[in-house]
Amino acid sequence: MHTELLCELWAPARAVLEHRFPGVPVEPDVRDLSSLPSVDLVTAGFPCTDLSQAGGTGGITGEASGLVGEVFRLLTVQRTPWVLLENVRNMLVLDGGRAMRFLVNEFESLGYRWAYRLVDSRFTGVPQRRQRVIFLASRDGDPREVLFADDAGEPNDVHFREDAFGFYWTEGLRGLGWARDAVPTLKGGSTIGIPSPPAVWHPGGGFGRRIVTPSIDEAEQLQGFARGWTSAADSVSKRKGTRWKLVGNAVTVGVSEWVASCLVAPRGFDVEVRRLSDASLWPKAGFGVGGKRWAVDVSMWPVHQPYVHLSDLVDLSRAEPLSVRAAAGFLARANRGSLHIDKRFMLDVAAHVDRSAAA
Repeated sequence: MHTELLCELWAPARAVLEHRFPGVPVEPDVRDLSSLPSVDLVTAGFPCTDLSQAGGTGGITGEASGLVGEVFRLLTVQRTPWVLLENVRNMLVLDGGRAMRFLVNEFESLGYRWAYRLVDSRFTGVPQRRQRVIFLASRDGDPREVLFADDAGEPNDVHFREDAFGFYWTEGLRGLGWARDAVPTLKGGSTIGIPSPPAVWHPGGGFGRRIVTPSIDEAEQLQGFARGWTSAADSVSKRKGTRWKLVGNAVTVGVSEWVASCLVAPRGFDVEVRRLSDASLWPKAGFGVGGKRWAVDVSMWPVHQPYVHLSDLVDLSRAEPLSVRAAAGFLARANRGSLHIDKRFMLDVAAHVDRSAAA
């Protein structure tokens, strides 16, 4: 595969694309595109701002997420053989499934058949529990042969170590984003550009080093990139949160590689399916054509790539300790909430606050 055209409005992201894809045109605004080049595949990752639980959940027609309508405008002019979309898990349930119904109806009106699958980035071997919807539509091919050919199933407990646990220090009241031997989903940070990297609990660490945060270079690796992949953004913006936002908005490299490999060499599939009614909830995987849809019984783990354990990727001996303010805020919220949290973990957070404050 090779890229014919890129489209990106945000200057730091555009700088990275221009650096990593030299010679490929980068259009700044999808709304100004009058047509698509002659290609086999169009990919789009429309903003999740109005879809994610962390965002405003304005819906598929919200100010940001509504940009997906530009994809259908361009497809009306020129129907490419394949279209690939990616977005957050919440898209399946938001507004009673309205977002998915909108996508399905638009594709079917243009003569596409479609399939989608919820996948967990950990299947690619990275220690990041990131669940995303991969939505594939085609006029000529069968997207089921791409998305449903592989299914390795959920791994058992021995797949993961118990020496490092990821969590979000920005939470604590209603959720933790807790992940064993992984970090929770990397986020783009706050709306004012403040980075919010996940934290890591390392029970075996020394005092003051049991609650730490990964570096931006390690965050890039957690998405499957090489260290320093987004460094070109520094030429445009020196804000600390810029590269974190880039990494948080990215698609895990291994997920893209898996989809691409299946697109290049689609295979048959043998999975359990069941017919869905118009009132059915959207399952974790499904397909449809001509106004009819089916659920598919597959896991979020198409394959099991060799797993990189969290304690092997993040240098826990040198990682930056979580700040007193951040740890204290998390501890206060966790103590007010009703979550069932590991007592050893809470004791280590409290000790981290006391020791760091005293230092």
